[in-house]
Amino acid sequence: MKILVNRDFRRLWISGGVSGIGSWLLVVAIPFYVFDLTGSTVATGLALALEALPALVLGPWAGALLDRWDLTRAMWIADLVSAAAVALILFADADHLWPIYLAILGENLATMVFRPAARALLPAVVGTGEELAAANALNAFTGSAIRLAAPPLGALLLAGPGIKFVLAVDIASYLVSAAVIATVRTRRHPATPSTTNSPLAGFQYVARHRVLRGILLGQTIFLTANAGLTALLVPFTVDGLHTPGYVLGYLISGLGAGYLLGAALSTRVQTWLSIRDILAVTQFATAAAFFALFNAPNVPWAIGAAVLIGLPGSVLLITAQTAIQRTAPSAMLGRIGALFFAADSLALLVGALAAPAVTLLLGLPLTLNLLAAFAVLAAPLTLVAVPGHPAHFTRTHTGA
Repeated sequence: MKILVNRDFRRLWISGGVSGIGSWLLVVAIPFYVFDLTGSTVATGLALALEALPALVLGPWAGALLDRWDLTRAMWIADLVSAAAVALILFADADHLWPIYLAILGENLATMVFRPAARALLPAVVGTGEELAAANALNAFTGSAIRLAAPPLGALLLAGPGIKFVLAVDIASYLVSAAVIATVRTRRHPATPSTTNSPLAGFQYVARHRVLRGILLGQTIFLTANAGLTALLVPFTVDGLHTPGYVLGYLISGLGAGYLLGAALSTRVQTWLSIRDILAVTQFATAAAFFALFNAPNVPWAIGAAVLIGLPGSVLLITAQTAIQRTAPSAMLGRIGALFFAADSLALLVGALAAPAVTLLLGLPLTLNLLAAFAVLAAPLTLVAVPGHPAHFTRTHTGA
């Protein structure tokens, strides 16, 4: 692809792919490992909820610092911290879960720095025109391919070499990623110290901006439901489908296949509809596919429904991210990116804690369907909150 001619983007893309392989192996390994050790939906939900705390508590401050830091340095340091955190899981057992929880906090503390930094650096590397949409689509396509392949590989490795081998692969992937990122030459001009560099400046800007505010509201509702469903995915696989926990890997692969198709179509879809309409349609379509998944009679039907979740879900995430990068001022991308990451984390925290609690009261099948219904609400909210025009937002569009 033409975008790969760009040397620094190519390095960012390679590092993301390498670390993504290790991280997606853990997507299967950690929930299954915790559920296998404890047999508890609450313990599994807590592991997921802890992923949200660093970004939720420290995200705005990290965003303010990122707008003044060397972003590539922040990214490779974050990779090294992630590698160290994952290594802690090697010390966990059934009587000592704290290394897992501490590792989750440490890895997500690093992720809180890495993801907003990567999103803020990308427009500096490729610009804000068509190349930005192409770069986001290629990153999503690669991530989807990894999502398709890595989970079943993780399931096989869990059944074979075991959790320690999976952890070793993830640690190595972070180290390789750090080495590649350190070679990136592009530097975004940092913001000059001023009163606008306060941690709350990003929130204040988004609150005044119709486009960003609308995307934030709709996505937070949608991702809260998604987090609750994710927290119940292992119990659904084991108790709902009556299959071994490692079958989760096949469901995630189905999601990956859908994401692969969605990533390939995303740039074309953005020429058909306005940003608002793409967001609303894909939110509704994904929510409808949630119903199909969690009412599936068997594993093949569940995998098919997972594909149907991934296709619009991929277009949704790519469109939202590209709109944010094009709309937010360059000097505030760190803070605004951190704010959206914090909102994602709040959604993750609420969904991951609430879903197991509601399950205890209402049972698993009813809770899954209520969460899918909650996800549907994001679509009408987006239609009301996000302006319908112009179809493509740029930084010259204030939206206020």
